Amino acid sequence: MKKTKAKSIVFLIITLLVALYIFFEAPNLNPLYLDGAVFWATLITIYVGVGALMKIGDFSFHPEDVQPGRVPFSYSAKAKFPKIPAIIIAVPWAVIVVVMIISSVFFQWKAYRDQLGEPEVKKFDSEVQAIDVSQIPIVDEELALQLAQKKLGERPALGSQVALYTATIQMVDGELVWVVPLYHSGFFKWLTNMDGTPGYIVVSATNTNDVRYVEGYKIKYHPDSYLLFDVARKVRFGPGLMTGITDYSFELDDDGQPYWAVSTYQYTRGFALPEATGIVLLNATTGEIQRYSVEDAPEWVDRVQPEDFIIQQITNRGAYVHGIFNFANKDKYRPSEGHNIVYNNGECYLFTGLTSVGADDSAIGFIMVDMVTKKPIMYEMSGATEQAAQHSAEGRVQDLGYQATFPIILNIDNQPTYFMTLKDRIGLIKQYAFVSVTNYSTVGTGESVSAALRDYESKLRTDGVVTIGDLGESSETMQGTILRISGEYSGGNSIYKFILSENQDILFMAESSTGLELALTQPGDKVSVTYSLSSDGVANVSSFDNLNFTQKAS
Repeated sequence: MKKTKAKSIVFLIITLLVALYIFFEAPNLNPLYLDGAVFWATLITIYVGVGALMKIGDFSFHPEDVQPGRVPFSYSAKAKFPKIPAIIIAVPWAVIVVVMIISSVFFQWKAYRDQLGEPEVKKFDSEVQAIDVSQIPIVDEELALQLAQKKLGERPALGSQVALYTATIQMVDGELVWVVPLYHSGFFKWLTNMDGTPGYIVVSATNTNDVRYVEGYKIKYHPDSYLLFDVARKVRFGPGLMTGITDYSFELDDDGQPYWAVSTYQYTRGFALPEATGIVLLNATTGEIQRYSVEDAPEWVDRVQPEDFIIQQITNRGAYVHGIFNFANKDKYRPSEGHNIVYNNGECYLFTGLTSVGADDSAIGFIMVDMVTKKPIMYEMSGATEQAAQHSAEGRVQDLGYQATFPIILNIDNQPTYFMTLKDRIGLIKQYAFVSVTNYSTVGTGESVSAALRDYESKLRTDGVVTIGDLGESSETMQGTILRISGEYSGGNSIYKFILSENQDILFMAESSTGLELALTQPGDKVSVTYSLSSDGVANVSSFDNLNFTQKAS
């Protein structure tokens, strides 16, 4: 075969392979991004290198020699590799290395430290929303997927065709839920159902019994799907051809229409410090694409900022607080080994603890970053880390062998409090736990959230912690007639519940230590109680006196 013909065939094969790579892998083609620069540098290396090799030697293609174990190519070099092609190949790689060095932390440590922005320092008090017990998220992602799988199992014919994708927690129409899309579990199943999978599953984050299958929408586009039905490929060949895209999350608008929210980003220093610039919304049913800046994102979009970007920026701020040569680790801190997505006043935040470098079980504060605007809020306080709180809660039920989930942080009576579920070995929730951040030996557990909360508030009072319920202006005293009263033993204490005839909408709860007369009280007795409404709307009694007796309550 002639040399020119062999050269044409080689370059045709290379071009075909490159085209297939671009289509199936959907790379970033912008050389201002590291992956784009590497792509073009590789492409130049291949084309220039192969061209030079064919010029200085004989490269032949013998299709008639195609046999098992034999290569139908032959090559023999007759001269050294030419200088000009070598320079052309070296230049783009040299530029990449130089840009990476210039944009490294050694030259840009201030930019690394300041990328997150100056946090607004606040006190952890009423500024942080005290979440109502009915809205505490008790379902984590692992359990959400278990519940979704169980719901999917109720439809055997469907379960054999589709599988569950990653669950995403979000606020939909004022309700905190996990949303789990369905995707085809194989190429041939996708090929025979190209109109999309039949819907998604919604799992309430606050009620394990609330699991719904929504089938009014076809999910036609998925990550890791095929051809242009793949989310990354669809976005890349749309508005994302020359920009960075990352972090695909499944979100619902206010009407329940599913979208894939894909964050766009650009580097702020060479090939370093990626910064979110907006979001691309891909309608999972129709394939319609809309691109928004951070400021113009629709209100129903909960997340624009990628979680890994935020965690890295928090890490950089703590690591380079006094530069890169802070060998004494002065004022250095790091985020906890885990984080949560939480909602405060309807806004979505990434919440994580901050720990001094070298410390094990103590937190120096907490940081909350808005997942749309990236506005950071820091709460400076000392306390236990999430891991220490988990160990403390597990120690409370060590005889049962339950494992604590990664906690979320709540405001319980103006006290920063970790909340977590306690699961058995197969992942089912058995109990709930509240752990004080400032004193992680203060632990309240119970088989329901309300019971755990009452136990925790009781422990706070026992430990002498001043809570909202203990403040004078929040306490009320009233007299009434016992309508019903019952006692039970819980958490090592006798708990009495009663209702007064004069106000039957309030359930009063009192520990036996509140008044010795509680054990002798019967329906019809006149009583005087001092109480305060707790976070779950139950009246916690701090003083009890049965007026039918002359003794004073102790």
